[in-house]
Amino acid sequence: MTLKKINTVLTAAFILFILWFGAEFILSPETTAPTFGLPSWPSGDGGGFLIIKGIRDVVLAMVLGILLVTGHRRALGWVLLVEALAAYGDMTTVLAHHGSVATAFGVHGLTATLMVVNGLLVMRETREVASAPATPAPQPA
Repeated sequence: MTLKKINTVLTAAFILFILWFGAEFILSPETTAPTFGLPSWPSGDGGGFLIIKGIRDVVLAMVLGILLVTGHRRALGWVLLVEALAAYGDMTTVLAHHGSVATAFGVHGLTATLMVVNGLLVMRETREVASAPATPAPQPA
């Protein structure tokens, strides 16, 4: 299997995972929220922030999906690296609010790190393509 195929499968898996998780926060935030790792959740009107988190995840997945489908591989690598910051931010938030350390590192930290690895692999794949020697165009006689 080529590096490009491996990267495509990994990226598609991230897209589906992020879409699923985001949709869960939009459709049933009260049942999904406890899996995030924080010790307590907003009450009253504060629950709307959970839906905002879901919308954020869906948008992040859509950006990756558009870049994957349109073949913008180099941009895809960069966006994977940048979007990993959202997962690292989630990990930091859980830790800063005395949430589950296991969830912080095992879910958010692991996801972020795998996104970084995937992004670096895509960047490597595109570097190899970019550094390939160009064949000169035929000149008219």
